[in-house]
Amino acid sequence: MRDSLQLEVHDVEVHVLTGIYSEETHLPQPLRISMTVDLDCPERFTPDTPLSASKSYMDLKEAATTSLPPGVHFTLIEGVADHIADTLFLSDPRVQRVGIRIVKLAIAEAGESIGINMVRHRR
Repeated sequence: MRDSLQLEVHDVEVHVLTGIYSEETHLPQPLRISMTVDLDCPERFTPDTPLSASKSYMDLKEAATTSLPPGVHFTLIEGVADHIADTLFLSDPRVQRVGIRIVKLAIAEAGESIGINMVRHRR
């Protein structure tokens, strides 16, 4: 059985051009993004293991924020999720699996969470 390390970043709020309806297409929509990333795991972590043996949580946050192209309209939030997954796979060959949850905050009427969960594996 292969060891893996999961890094998690939850509830990052961003504004992204996304949507199919006319009222959605001209203004960025608020999204809440959470990610779980499976990495190849070294055999051991010791007290002096350097960060390079793992991955910075900030890399995950940046994939969901500054790595999203400004001014690009994503018809579906699934496209946003795929862009984030691609960014993480390209940035580090140790990334084996990316799980992304995106909640569309603007369409919730009574506090419910409306969105998607996507899991991509390195191909």
